Amino acid sequence: MTSAVKLCGECSFFQQLRSNVNNSLNSAATNMQRLFLPRRVRLKTIVLLAIAMTTVLYTVRIRLDSQLDYSMLEINDDKIDPLCNCTKILQQDREEMGRSKLIMITKSFQSETNITAEKYIEWTANCEKFKVFRKYLTFPLSPEEENFPLAYSIVIHHKIHNFERLLRAIYAPQNFYCIHVDKKAPPLFQEAVVGITSCFENVVISSRLETIVYGSWSRVQADINCMRDLYSMSSRWKYFINLCGQDFPIKTNLEVVRKLKSLRGKNSLETERMPARKQIRWTKQFKVVKGAIVKTDVNKKPPPINSPIFSGGAYILVRREFVQYVLENPVAHKLIEWSNDTYSPDEFLWATLQRQGDVPGSIPRSYRYDLTDVNSLSRLVKWQQYEGQESKGAMYPPCDGHHIRSVCVYGVGDLSWMLQQPQLFANKFDLDTDYFATYCLEKHLRHKALAALK
Repeated sequence: MTSAVKLCGECSFFQQLRSNVNNSLNSAATNMQRLFLPRRVRLKTIVLLAIAMTTVLYTVRIRLDSQLDYSMLEINDDKIDPLCNCTKILQQDREEMGRSKLIMITKSFQSETNITAEKYIEWTANCEKFKVFRKYLTFPLSPEEENFPLAYSIVIHHKIHNFERLLRAIYAPQNFYCIHVDKKAPPLFQEAVVGITSCFENVVISSRLETIVYGSWSRVQADINCMRDLYSMSSRWKYFINLCGQDFPIKTNLEVVRKLKSLRGKNSLETERMPARKQIRWTKQFKVVKGAIVKTDVNKKPPPINSPIFSGGAYILVRREFVQYVLENPVAHKLIEWSNDTYSPDEFLWATLQRQGDVPGSIPRSYRYDLTDVNSLSRLVKWQQYEGQESKGAMYPPCDGHHIRSVCVYGVGDLSWMLQQPQLFANKFDLDTDYFATYCLEKHLRHKALAALK
């Protein structure tokens, strides 16, 4: 930690010094222009001195750049690295993957890698040390990223370690983050989240928290609450991205920015024709009873829009103007109000708005423009029913981890395949069941991001 603190200090020192050098260069250039006034007394001597000074200053700046050592920001752990060779895992080395799985089931390893809410509360009592110790990137890695800030909504309810690792992986000082914590979350968990978010000016807890019930409107409301907070937080960000605590990036921030730029103002989210089996989700009324959502026998009125209801997913990549439409447009408000007593509205609301012609970044309603989860950039998910041998027609290889509600919770054997996919984020990860899947992925992404600085 001492070395990391030293690096942090050196980075700040060199960045300030570089700024001073740049100011000196600009001043030198201005002074050189002033030399070419009518006064010609000793002009040659003054010009030569100015040229020499400029050369020296440029040399100093180049040396400053070469002295900055970003290696301390790599994701390394002296206790973990000897137990797992992440390079071999990413190369699909069967022996190394098998060895890592045996290590992860030992009680000593689980005890060593588990970070509790109490520990985060203790660490965040000193924010500067926390950010250095946990190796957060506290400066933009490129002008391109700095000029294209993003806004994130993250909805969480448990697994504080998963959340903090996700935040660290996507954190950049030019971005903005809203964290929605389920009201049902344990008090210590909530306190730890407060501690973590308080260490960053651009990370806030949602101003309005919901009690989340799986499949109910509350999940959508949580994202809308963060949309509102982020929209008022800054006018600079370009795209909105919503995540949950078990998501993780599979691209660097620079790659995310470039992918979003390539959309040329369009949104990217799953939106396709509604399967007949799902129509009951919005043709019948649903309500929350004793913490669970249940179907009633009451038929709903038709939707208040002149278009079909489309099927999609909960996770979206949408431009800032889409968020403005959701928050301010009367048509959006009518659809939102109509949707709040349906089942899993997050899986049709965004998809339907994306097909309305006046929505910024939308696409036409024709089925030929349908976008499946495979083609959307928003999320990579392995569904159990589509796994198998790709040579025999399966959509993707078998899950190397385990399944929850038919969704793969990734294992180390999924990483190599995952990094070849076009999506920006993947779901699901769990540090409690496959620590190395998250560790090796973050290690790879951080190294890739820092390598771009050289």
